[in-house]
Amino acid sequence: MEFFTYFYEDEIKRYFFQRPRAFTKYTNRELLSYGLGATLYMPATRPNIHQEILSKKHVGLTSLVIDLEDAIGDKDVALAEVLLIKELLRLHVECRKGLINHEDLPLMFIRIRHLDQLKQLSEQLGDALNLLTGVVIPKFSVENGRDILEMVRDIHTDAHPFYAMPILESPKVIQRESRMDELIGIKQLLDQYRNYILNVRIGATDFCGLYGIRRNMDTTVYDIAVLRDCISDIINVFQRFDSPYVVSGPVWEYFSAKKRMLKPQLRQTPFWERYGEEGLKWRAKLIDENMDGLIREILMDISNGLTGKTIIHPSHIKVVQALNVVSYEEFIDARNIVKASDSNNGVMKSDFANKMNEVKPHYFWAKKILLKSQIYGVLHEECTNIDLIRKEVYVQHP
Repeated sequence: MEFFTYFYEDEIKRYFFQRPRAFTKYTNRELLSYGLGATLYMPATRPNIHQEILSKKHVGLTSLVIDLEDAIGDKDVALAEVLLIKELLRLHVECRKGLINHEDLPLMFIRIRHLDQLKQLSEQLGDALNLLTGVVIPKFSVENGRDILEMVRDIHTDAHPFYAMPILESPKVIQRESRMDELIGIKQLLDQYRNYILNVRIGATDFCGLYGIRRNMDTTVYDIAVLRDCISDIINVFQRFDSPYVVSGPVWEYFSAKKRMLKPQLRQTPFWERYGEEGLKWRAKLIDENMDGLIREILMDISNGLTGKTIIHPSHIKVVQALNVVSYEEFIDARNIVKASDSNNGVMKSDFANKMNEVKPHYFWAKKILLKSQIYGVLHEECTNIDLIRKEVYVQHP
């Protein structure tokens, strides 16, 4: 897998100072944890999943979750399990025939309901289980998490890595009186299985549901007070410099056009300065497609230290991944800070003469930027993330 494979080679050279590197489920865990990008959820009842993967139907897709939980009605669980096993066994056969290489497979996960389901699936899949990068654990808690993490550790081998991605979305996490005890308990549990944890995810939809809230396309998760406070505490606990995890941005729910109630959230200036009249037309197109709210939320995710995002529509892939690319200025600052950490430099002026880089306070940020730059790449100094979003990509609807 590699980000931005839909760009021609000359476009990669035009836009990227450092091109994105290829990765697979066998890549070093610390680096791979930044490689989820836009993680597409699809129900396990979806027909012909293996064909969609073989044909690379969703342009730019690097990770997906086949969902056996909320996307499936309770009465359809048995059918969904049968279909999931059937699709993965078919894909395994195609891999053995050489029709697709493991290097070309997206990072694939299944979202399970409980431990027994994982046991049953692993037994029935046999060697086809090796196609998966891991398992997503919904409503993760101290009470339900340990046994599943034990099984993940049993499945995981150096030859065939298998990881867990817990989702924080339970009442104990969102409710103020229990939140910090629950988060700290979960963190302590995950620390015992750190080598098998790829990513921590936030279940914003479940959180909102507990309060009868549903945000609209003009409202980000950071505009919902109870959700914003909870995300803040999740970041506080799970992204501390001494034992951090990569935390992904929560899902964006909207993809179809409908009448707007609030003014567009994309500033005109970046589009005008970069592309003039053509830029304003393209900005209007993004607004018509209801992408401006998504863009604003991704930028807020990044500002709060989150990387990647859960998505439910392939039209979101390009935007999520383009906005996560590291800028040239960020990269140079980060590289200089890490380089200076071996000397006695305490503070130095940025090469761009617009800020001071303090080695000790900015060191953890710099390390994260350099890791992220390996996966997402680094833009040339004169390029912006808007250049990447502007690339036309054909999207097939689910």
